Amino acid sequence: MPNILVLALSEGGSSFNPLDPGGSGGMLWTWVIFLVALPFIWKVVMGPVTTALMARDAEALAAIESAERASKEAEKARADIEVKLGEAQAGAAKLLSEARERAEAREHEIVELAKKEAEELRARAKADIETAKDQALTAIRAEVVDLTLAAAGQVLKRRVDSEDDRRLVSELVSTTKASS
Repeated sequence: MPNILVLALSEGGSSFNPLDPGGSGGMLWTWVIFLVALPFIWKVVMGPVTTALMARDAEALAAIESAERASKEAEKARADIEVKLGEAQAGAAKLLSEARERAEAREHEIVELAKKEAEELRARAKADIETAKDQALTAIRAEVVDLTLAAAGQVLKRRVDSEDDRRLVSELVSTTKASS
């Protein structure tokens, strides 16, 4: 306040009139009204503004904390998903490996079964060939016996057809087969 008085007195040497609005009195009353109204302004205007700013700060802090919690939860969920994905990949690899092993085992079984069946078919065919060969040889021997008896009958000019003659020629043909 002393500065206001000094200012008012230095304006031209005239006396200070606090009621003169054109002089330094206007400034004095402006300061007086401002200082009297300041507590009221502080309570009515600044109080709600300060409360609103504090509420906004609290909301911002709550939002930041919520965002941090959500970020931590998202990170945890991502880690869980990565673990589960790794487990799923390991399980899929295990299933694929097992399927591959079963397929290889089944392939081996099929090949062995095919080899066994082929061997059985070969043995059966060999036995069939041997049987057919024996039947053919028996038929040929019977034909040779018949032809031999017929030729002998032609040479001897008599009928050679008795059971003894037939047995004799069969033994002769059999011994010839054994010696060759």
